[in-house]
Amino acid sequence: MLGRHCTENRPPLSSDTRSGDQLQQIGALNAYVSGERNSSLAVLLISDIYGFEAPKLRKLADKVASSGFLVVVPDFFNGDPFKEENNMQEWISNHKPGNSIEDAKNVIAELRSGGVLKLGAAGFCWGGILVVSLAKFDCIQAAVLLHPGPISVEKINEVTTPMAILGAEFDEYSPPELLIQLGEVLSANQIDNYVKIYPGVKHGWTTRYDDNDKFAVQSAEEAHSDKLKWFIKYLK
Repeated sequence: MLGRHCTENRPPLSSDTRSGDQLQQIGALNAYVSGERNSSLAVLLISDIYGFEAPKLRKLADKVASSGFLVVVPDFFNGDPFKEENNMQEWISNHKPGNSIEDAKNVIAELRSGGVLKLGAAGFCWGGILVVSLAKFDCIQAAVLLHPGPISVEKINEVTTPMAILGAEFDEYSPPELLIQLGEVLSANQIDNYVKIYPGVKHGWTTRYDDNDKFAVQSAEEAHSDKLKWFIKYLK
């Protein structure tokens, strides 16, 4: 169950408008879109509970797009991301990752109809749970989980997509020993995988770091680089 650790590290500020290309509707969802619109290679970034407007997530979308990908960050919360005044469990009950599977498939279908041939998905916390669900199908060619929410061995046993799992040393939801076990399950099922535990960081470190903390920035950038390498391996 998702809970208080979703808000570890500094929560993102409201979105800025300095980066990226534009907003558009894809698969009936609003989405932040960055990169070459005619690219046949696309990446979905699926946010944590703070939603698609988080500025560091949009900055990351621009970074991935600079490597030649069309990057789409859909608003799976339909304008209702988690806010500090919300009751966490009430909000989660109204925004279960499983409820967004069909929305995600619709986004992917529209991208495919527009010429996308290969597509990867990366999920952060809440988004990681959704990516695991997508990785059971043939709609994506590569998956990356970054400090995902709770993932069971049963769920990972259904995955058929090559998957990278990037975790924090300190994480109640996805502790290192669990992530290593998930990688072992994938290996036993002959699914290519990559598991890496980043020392000295907590849940949420890849998108909710302090810009003034050199170690935090370097750790986040290392994870961003590892994520991009996985997509390049399977999509290019």
